[in-house]
Amino acid sequence: MLQYKIIEIFASEEARWQGRALYSAIVQNVNDLKIAARTIVTRGIEGSYESGEMVTGRIEVLSYNMPVHITIILPAMEFDHVLSKVEEMVADGIVAVRNIDVISHKARGLLMPRYTRVREIMTPAPKKVGTTTPLDEVARLLLSSAFTGLPVVDEENRPVGVIAQGDLIYKAGMPMRLGLLAESGREKVGAALEALAPRQASEVMTRPAVTIGQDKMVTEAVDLMLKKQVKRLPVVDTAGKLVGMLSRADVFQTVIRECPDWAAFQQQKILVAGLHLVSEIMRRDVHTVFPDTPVAEVIRVIACNDIQRVCVVDKEGYFLGLISDRDLLIAFSNRHPGIWDYFTGKIPFSEKGQRNRELREYLNARTAADVMNTDIVTVSEDAPLEEAIRLMLEGAIKRLPVLDAEGKFKGMISRDSLLRTGFASL
Repeated sequence: MLQYKIIEIFASEEARWQGRALYSAIVQNVNDLKIAARTIVTRGIEGSYESGEMVTGRIEVLSYNMPVHITIILPAMEFDHVLSKVEEMVADGIVAVRNIDVISHKARGLLMPRYTRVREIMTPAPKKVGTTTPLDEVARLLLSSAFTGLPVVDEENRPVGVIAQGDLIYKAGMPMRLGLLAESGREKVGAALEALAPRQASEVMTRPAVTIGQDKMVTEAVDLMLKKQVKRLPVVDTAGKLVGMLSRADVFQTVIRECPDWAAFQQQKILVAGLHLVSEIMRRDVHTVFPDTPVAEVIRVIACNDIQRVCVVDKEGYFLGLISDRDLLIAFSNRHPGIWDYFTGKIPFSEKGQRNRELREYLNARTAADVMNTDIVTVSEDAPLEEAIRLMLEGAIKRLPVLDAEGKFKGMISRDSLLRTGFASL
């Protein structure tokens, strides 16, 4: 048997807490605690109060202050905390408690409430550009922001397209991704922006814009993101005008805010069904290098596979660190400015090393162990998905190395895989 308690509140419709209906305030308060509790509110059809007031729902005797019964059932270990708050809130009513033996408690491991609407979690009044906005202005806006894409609107504020980092690289010839460009120094940034200036947003934007209505369910928005393979959606009102942006980060922030602590629930012997673990969705076919791998080979792996990072493991598979293209640029740009050629998309990789033999020899003499970052956030393969989401959001991380209980590298988990698997059951 599981040890649970019941808190019952006998109040009325007129009872208030800080200007709000008492029953509504109690339900919200318990929900905000994210504990393994359920609440039920029932409205009576007739009753009486200590004052002698009689209330009824009969038409011939109209009444507007019906009795309300609020029931909270919760694990015994949560009882004291909840009861103290309930006693504070109930200024007009009766609070009763009793023990109850629970045979089983089962819950479905949803990452967020099924009926959450887009307007509740979107980013309102987002940054945007017009169809005639020069691309250098677009790039400046993105360089100063945490996001890598913007909606493009017409004169009536209707989304007609989206312009993202990929559009600037593959359609407008921006030499490298925004994160690297920001590290390249004023001169290189200035040259890149100058090259973008003659063109306008309408020339390179992805069209038409894939939009979502603000009153649609978040589950519909996630399905649309996955179907269209986009990271963000312009949100529109009934007139089709832009009112917000919904990104994967917005969805994940909601998970952290709304999702209960399922791991704690399981410790209380609550059976959580449909709970996904990191091991179910991580990618195992990821690139790794050894600590003695020459840096030139590390760069080749990154450049030729169109990736931004590789993990460093030893011969037994234990995770040692991670090397990103940003780490390499910071490590070598001051000594050998030619390192930038390796990360410029316009230059074929076969030509990059030939341009600077001295640099190639220098990079072959350095190893992965010399440049790897060992201060890396990782996640256990047995962790629930919300733990991976929390780590990614806290560290602004797009991919996490996954380790087993011994510290051996098992794979990587990405935001896309979290979205694809974590919301499949909603």
